[in-house]
Amino acid sequence: MELSLTTQTFGVDDQSWLGSEHGTQATESVTLDTSTFTAGTHYPAGYFKSGLPLGKITATGKYGLYNSAAEDGTETLVGFLFAAVKAPAVNTVDVGAAMLVHGKVRTSRLPVAVDAAGQADVAGSIRFI
Repeated sequence: MELSLTTQTFGVDDQSWLGSEHGTQATESVTLDTSTFTAGTHYPAGYFKSGLPLGKITATGKYGLYNSAAEDGTETLVGFLFAAVKAPAVNTVDVGAAMLVHGKVRTSRLPVAVDAAGQADVAGSIRFI
């Protein structure tokens, strides 16, 4: 895990997938397992896209891309990557991030579609519009 102090300049993050401000002040800190994401698709231009759906990997306690067909824990949706995060140069380095676990999400604006099973997983904490 990369924990050294760095200074970075970011462009504007596309958070148009957020349906409201509700829940944005109460995100959870998580560790992303970079190996569960695909370079160029989930982190084009070197940044994980905000709005990526996340599942918790049972064996490690880290978070990976939600995958309803997986059997490692990521088949259960638990939240969404709140803000873009710089991806490491190699997929064996994990990164810290913030996860939205409560609020509204615009399904048409998500960078990766979430199926009905995933939406049911977070019913009561995330409302899809």
